[in-house]
Amino acid sequence: MKKEHLEIQGIPSILWGEPSKKLYLFIHGQGGCKEEAESFAEIAGCYGWQVLSIDLPEHGERKAEKNSFDPWHAVPELMTVMEYAKSHWDLIALRATSIGAWFGMLSFSDENLKRCLFVSPILDMQQLIHNMMNWAGVSEEQLRQEQTIPTSFGQTLSWEYLSYVKKHPITKWSFPTNILYGDKDNLTERNIVENFTRRFGCSLTVMENGEHWFHTPEQLKVLDQWERTSLENMG
Repeated sequence: MKKEHLEIQGIPSILWGEPSKKLYLFIHGQGGCKEEAESFAEIAGCYGWQVLSIDLPEHGERKAEKNSFDPWHAVPELMTVMEYAKSHWDLIALRATSIGAWFGMLSFSDENLKRCLFVSPILDMQQLIHNMMNWAGVSEEQLRQEQTIPTSFGQTLSWEYLSYVKKHPITKWSFPTNILYGDKDNLTERNIVENFTRRFGCSLTVMENGEHWFHTPEQLKVLDQWERTSLENMG
């Protein structure tokens, strides 16, 4: 498969596949990188799509960056990438994982996306932050006073982040969207994904015993088949 490394306004990126007028923008989740788009790009190429993947702040080639894996850094970057995509392709779609889906929804609600494929998406960040606060035994007042609080499970709670989330709820998502969700996802409750699906008219596929991170051979097989079916059905 053809693979071209490029930078978009300094953002490390990879363009996968043969030249086409159709593009999937691939946004990885926390801990991911642009290279993980390869398996999806192999499938998408069979249906005439190129794939453009990027490294989000503090990820991939950008691991040395500090204090930038947040929406006020990621969203402007994704908007820049979208402008680049619109200047090179006629049809643009979105494939995003976990927090990448949330960043995508914050960035692209006013765009004209052909379709969207979300894997284990974060759909209610405010609820997730409150869940993490409960896990850590931290009150909202305590977080406001201390501003940032490290946790034992590796996440740092941030008053600035929570304040941003409250000011930027997802209220609009009008694109054909397929969601793959594991019923043992520990970050997004099933009722949240079901409510989101009903609210915005999405298609939901649930893998019984699936986790937030699709990584076992069985989970990856389900992911592969879901991507193939989605592309086949959605064009």
